[in-house]
Amino acid sequence: MKIHMTSVFVDDQAKAEQFYTEILGFVKKHDVPVGEQDRWLTVVSPDEPDGTELLLEPAGHPAARTYRDTLVQDGIPLAQFAVDDVQAEYERLRGLGVRFTQEPLEMGDVTTAVFDDTCGNLIQIATEPQ
Repeated sequence: MKIHMTSVFVDDQAKAEQFYTEILGFVKKHDVPVGEQDRWLTVVSPDEPDGTELLLEPAGHPAARTYRDTLVQDGIPLAQFAVDDVQAEYERLRGLGVRFTQEPLEMGDVTTAVFDDTCGNLIQIATEPQ
């Protein structure tokens, strides 16, 4: 068994597509209309095009909004992405205007930082332990 897909609930799929592809560097994998306004929109890492997909899912359901908004209010990231160098990625993303809620923080052999994805979520980036 392996993780094939996971979701982040987003306020606006077009805005999320732009942020996750143009700012974060993911690549769009699927974009299929579902209903009048929603899409089955997934992105993947360019380093692993057949890897785990991230579904940019509309946050229209009241439970999804409550869950996501409570996490943000409490400062808890919804998802975590691995990067080779948190400090370098932090500087790159800040240069692109990304707002961080936690600057790089070393915790033993792991470094993390947390940013606002502009679509209603906090996302953590982290180095993988060596």
